[in-house]
Amino acid sequence: MPDKAHAATAGPVEAPVLVGTSPLGKFGFPYAGRVDLEFSGEVWFWRGPSPYHFVSVPEDESAELQETVALVTYGWGMIPVEARIGATRWTTSLFPKNGGYVVPLKDRVRNAEGIDVGDTVTVRLAVTI
Repeated sequence: MPDKAHAATAGPVEAPVLVGTSPLGKFGFPYAGRVDLEFSGEVWFWRGPSPYHFVSVPEDESAELQETVALVTYGWGMIPVEARIGATRWTTSLFPKNGGYVVPLKDRVRNAEGIDVGDTVTVRLAVTI
C-alpha cells in the first residue's frame, strides 16, 4: 500500500476512456460539440394509449446517432435534439425503436407545416454533445 507522501507525486492521472465511442462518427464527423443530420421520411401514426405522430430515422442516420447515445442520453436510450421541419423548430427527444430511432412530431409542428399521416417530410436534427 503506497504511503501518502508518494500518492501526491505518483504522476499524472490518465483521463477515462469512454468504451463504445470514437472521436469520429461513421461518416467522419468529429464529435466536437454537435452532430447535424438531415433526412426525409414518411409520417406515421401510433395508436397506443398515448397516440402520437412520428417520423422514423433512416438506418444510416440511426447508426450515427447510436455512436453519440452514451454521451447524451438521459436514460432509456432517449436522445435530446433540436429538430426542424420547414420553418418550424422545436426541442424533443428521439425514442429508440427496433434498433433505430423515431422523431415525435408535436401537433403544433404538424399544424404549422400542414403535415398529415403519409406525408414525406425533410427533418433536420442537431444533437449537442
